[in-house]
Amino acid sequence: MLDERSRLLLKALVERYIADGQPVGSRTLSRASGLDLSAATIRNVMADLEDLGLIASPHASAGRIPTAKGYRFFVDQMLTAQPLHTLDPVAFPSLGAPIAPEQPQRVIAHAAQMLSSLSSFVGVVTAPRKESVFHHIEFMRLSEKRVLVILVAPDGDVQNRVIFTAQDYTQSQLQEASQFLTSQFAGLTIEAVRERLKLEADALRSEIASLMQAAVDTGGEGLDGGQEQVVVAGERNLLAIDELSGDMSSLRRLFDLFEQKTQLIRLLDVSSRAEGVRIYIGGESRVVPYEELSVVSAPYEVDGRVVGTLGVIGPTRMPYDRMIQIVDITSRLLGNALSVR
Repeated sequence: MLDERSRLLLKALVERYIADGQPVGSRTLSRASGLDLSAATIRNVMADLEDLGLIASPHASAGRIPTAKGYRFFVDQMLTAQPLHTLDPVAFPSLGAPIAPEQPQRVIAHAAQMLSSLSSFVGVVTAPRKESVFHHIEFMRLSEKRVLVILVAPDGDVQNRVIFTAQDYTQSQLQEASQFLTSQFAGLTIEAVRERLKLEADALRSEIASLMQAAVDTGGEGLDGGQEQVVVAGERNLLAIDELSGDMSSLRRLFDLFEQKTQLIRLLDVSSRAEGVRIYIGGESRVVPYEELSVVSAPYEVDGRVVGTLGVIGPTRMPYDRMIQIVDITSRLLGNALSVR
């Protein structure tokens, strides 16, 4: 735990570094904190903060900068975001009138671009998943307790997934399950099939019913809706970040990250399971595993149901209070624009 003096100095240091992007020395920190302390006292406190891993010195004779741990402490313990009503409404243009749910791409692309423009960083939005209609299913025994599920949509799209069963099944049993599912549930969505099976499972009370439930539950994770789409805007804004522009190898890795959008989907999927705005600093997300980057994200709702997530990706030296406001308001605007009136 930090005493009040250490907290005030750390807060002043983080805020000054976010504003200027330069290592903060003891004289600058004395003025920024407003504390009547000697330079020697401030240096001692900074040494203690450095021992705790909250700040670091990039060069022997330079001032200090926050570490990822320091940013996390700042965000969790010291950050006070302004009320939403204090924001300039002109800075948040409308995303447009409500549109048909089956045509969300225009408004989603607009939201990603708005996130990028307002933050000067990278805006990311996952599009709502489309419900795939169940047309045909096949089970293929791969080995003991391992089954390949092949799901065919009406448009011919084929998706495969391997599931692990509680017990072994013969191919004839799997074929029987395939025929039953296809004959009874063709034309329904995976979600509808799941709900029907929940209701009928007690009545069926058979090993085949257990297999079908496992297959549909697993299918709900990766087969209903296929590859989730993610829209990214403003990747080139990273080129203007001083901490990154001098390290071309880091930049190449970052651009590879945005090309591999499935990684972003995994990150945003984690965010969608939590309420409100989430902040991932440095390598905390495990999906954007770079100490130089942070992510501020939030889920958005359509007609009262969480359907996707959006966020801003930028340097750890970002104005977090401002990013929280941008992400929070954009998630509300996007949800309203996509909702059916």
